[in-house]
Amino acid sequence: MGARLGYAVMAILLVVYTVFIGHRGVFLLQQGTPVTIGLGAAVLVLPGLALWFLWHSTRFARRAGRLARQLEAEGGLPVDDLPRTPSGRIEKAAADAAFERYRAEAEANPGEWRAWFRLAVAYHDARDTPRARRAMQHAIALHAGEGSGAASTGGGTASTEG
Repeated sequence: MGARLGYAVMAILLVVYTVFIGHRGVFLLQQGTPVTIGLGAAVLVLPGLALWFLWHSTRFARRAGRLARQLEAEGGLPVDDLPRTPSGRIEKAAADAAFERYRAEAEANPGEWRAWFRLAVAYHDARDTPRARRAMQHAIALHAGEGSGAASTGGGTASTEG
C-alpha cells in the first residue's frame, strides 16, 4: 500500500508540475517574438514527455499488477525466501542462484507468461532492472496474446549476460 501511495503522490506532483511548465510555455508563445516562440515550443515538449512517461509507467504497473494478482490466485508466485542483508536487500549470490532456476523454466516454456513473470521477479531480485522490465513486458505480451487466442512467442530471451 505504501508503494501505491508514494506512486500516486509522485504522479500528482508530476501532473501539477507539467501544468505549471505548460502554462509557462503558453505564456512564452503568446509573447510573439521569434526567441520566445522558440523557447515556448521547447518548453511545451517537457510536459508532453512527462505525461507520456507517466502514462506509460502507470500502464505497465497496472498490467504487471494484474498478472501478479492472477498468479497469486493460482498459487504460482515465487516464494520470497531468499536470505537478506542487514539492510533488507536480497543477497546477490542467493538471487543469482535462484535466477538460474527461473531462467531454465522460461527457456523450457518460452510461450508461458507465468514463467516469464517469475523470470522478471528473479531479474529484479538479482538487481538487473532493465532485464526485469523487458521480461515483465514479455510476460504481459504473452498474457495479452493468450487472451486473444494467439500467443506471441517473440520479443524476449532469457539471458545471464552482463
